Amino acid sequence: MSFHVNVHAMRAIYKFEMARTWRTLMQSIIAPVISTSLYFVVFGGAIGSRIPEIDGVSYGAFIVPGLIMLSLLTQSISNASFGIYFPKFTGTIYELLSAPVSYLEIVVSYVGAAATKSILLGLIILATSTLFVPIYIAHPFWMLVFLVLTAVTFSLFGFIIGIWADNFEKLQLVPMLIITPLTFLGGSFYSINMLPPMWKAVTLFNPVVYLISGFRWSFYGKADVSVALSLAMTVAFMAVSLAVIAWIFRTGYRLKR
Repeated sequence: MSFHVNVHAMRAIYKFEMARTWRTLMQSIIAPVISTSLYFVVFGGAIGSRIPEIDGVSYGAFIVPGLIMLSLLTQSISNASFGIYFPKFTGTIYELLSAPVSYLEIVVSYVGAAATKSILLGLIILATSTLFVPIYIAHPFWMLVFLVLTAVTFSLFGFIIGIWADNFEKLQLVPMLIITPLTFLGGSFYSINMLPPMWKAVTLFNPVVYLISGFRWSFYGKADVSVALSLAMTVAFMAVSLAVIAWIFRTGYRLKR
C-alpha cells in the first residue's frame, strides 16, 4: 500500500496560518516581546538588586530562560488552539475534514505553523534579552532541541485545547489559569533549590519545572533536576499529546457534531 503525502494541502494550511501572524503582528510578536522586556525591567531591576546571583549566574541572566519558556508555552498553546478552533467556529472544519487531506497532514500543518511562530518569538526574545543582560549559551545545540521540542509539544497540547473548547473563553482558560501559574511556580524567577525541602518536593510534581531546568542548563550548565529527566518528561508529554490527538480523530470527538 503506497503512502501519499498531500504536500500542497499542508503547504496551503501552513502558509495561511503563518500569514495570520503577519496580519496580527502586534498581538503575535510585538506584545509578547514588550511584556517580556517589562519583566526584565521589573524583576531584573527590583529583585536583581537584592539577589546578585544564583548558582554563579547574575539574576538578570538567570531569569532569561524562564522568561523565554513562559512566552514559548503560552504562545504555543494560544497559536495552536486558535488555529484549529477558528475553522470549528466558522464551520470550515467540515470542508477540511472532507477534503483529501489526512488527519496527520492536518495536525502537522497546524502544529507546525504554531510551533514555528513560537520558536520565532523565542529567538526574538532571546535577542532582545541581550540588550538588558550579558548572556552566554553553553550548549547551543541542546538549547535549540529544548526550544523546538517544547514548542512542538505545547502546540500539540494547544491543538487539543482548540478542539475541546466550544467558546473563546475556554481557549484562554487553560493558558491563563493553569500554564501561566505553573510556569511562575516552576522556577522561572528562582532556583527550586532555594525552597524549603517540603515545598521543593511539592514543586517537583510541576511538569514545567523540568522544561525550565533543562532549558536553563543549555544556557549556563546549571540544572535543578537531571537533564536526561527533563528531556524524558518533554518527550513523554509529547507522546501523550499525540495519543490524545489520535484518539480525537479516531472518535471524532467535538469534530463531527
